[in-house]
Amino acid sequence: MQISELSDRSGLTVQTIKFYIRENLLPKGTSAGATRADYDQSHLERLRLIRALREVGDLPVAAIKKILASVEDPDVGLHELFGTTQYAIGPHVTPPDDPHWRAAREDVDALVGELGWHVSEHAPARDLLAQTFVALRRLGFPITLTDLRPYVSAATEVAEHEIGRVGGDAPRARTVHSMLVSTVLYEQVLTALHRLAQENASARRFGTD
Repeated sequence: MQISELSDRSGLTVQTIKFYIRENLLPKGTSAGATRADYDQSHLERLRLIRALREVGDLPVAAIKKILASVEDPDVGLHELFGTTQYAIGPHVTPPDDPHWRAAREDVDALVGELGWHVSEHAPARDLLAQTFVALRRLGFPITLTDLRPYVSAATEVAEHEIGRVGGDAPRARTVHSMLVSTVLYEQVLTALHRLAQENASARRFGTD
């Protein structure tokens, strides 16, 4: 297909597609003349993935580039690709020189250890959770394991479900797409469902007919 058809089918402008090619997010098409290139289904699938990561996952181009570079490397295993995706997503918190922060990070590390989770010491989510702990404590809501237990249980169940959907005998490209969908897009699904469930619970408990 020509770039105009690729644009129509992907929902992206020709200018955007050319930008992604220049940024090496999308491979060049097959040359079909001095001023023309042909594109195939793989280009369309890549564009749909990029669009989803940009529009739903709200990832910057630089993060998508890091993820796709790992996707293209056959020597990168799935667990390593998970790590690359997590690190690219961030957020990248700059730990302050603050005793409250250090205490919160120690609590996070202790929690991960107590749960027996295999998580890198440098995982961005550790700092994100520590930052949240600090904010909660400043607001007068100190964290206890009892408070966290429902969230730990829900997160574990969701993660096991997501990882269970990845891999198997599927081709690597399909497996990688499934992994990215679980890591980036379904996180948005979880956030949206959480908010909907909260509104429902509030209406049932505090609402009026």
